[in-house]
Amino acid sequence: MTQRELRPLIEVRASSVHGLGVFAARRIRKGTRVIEYLGQRVSHAEADRRYEDKDAGDNHTFLFIVDERTVIDAGVDGNAARFVNHACRPNCESIVEDRRVFIEALRTIEPGEELTYDYQIEREADDPPDIDQIFACRCGHEDCRGSMLWPAKRSVARRAPRGR
Repeated sequence: MTQRELRPLIEVRASSVHGLGVFAARRIRKGTRVIEYLGQRVSHAEADRRYEDKDAGDNHTFLFIVDERTVIDAGVDGNAARFVNHACRPNCESIVEDRRVFIEALRTIEPGEELTYDYQIEREADDPPDIDQIFACRCGHEDCRGSMLWPAKRSVARRAPRGR
């Protein structure tokens, strides 16, 4: 291995986006699998049980939905991937492959640049009216949608048929 390969690819430190963030310690090329999202694998019911007493206004979790049966709780046995912040125009994406989750670079990322991906949190029928404020986005991009939630579906207004 070369000296360059021995240097870490990423580092965790304070972020201007939110709390801690993950930053490139060296250049990361487009398509690189940067890190696997690790943590304890639990059912959706168990994930809900673990966080049922959490303040409804607290959006801070380390949960990643893998599929209809499995959630990764990176709050237990998690790694640095849990600190990759959300952005509406991210430089990474999450890839679910064989029930594993990877963070992969969408473009080349320069040293010192914060790694981000779009959380695309799904909306649920029982979300409180202020859900977009609870999951407010702080990415700072000019085209920020203002929320870490997936955009709301817009209802299509249907015109009443015209009488003859």
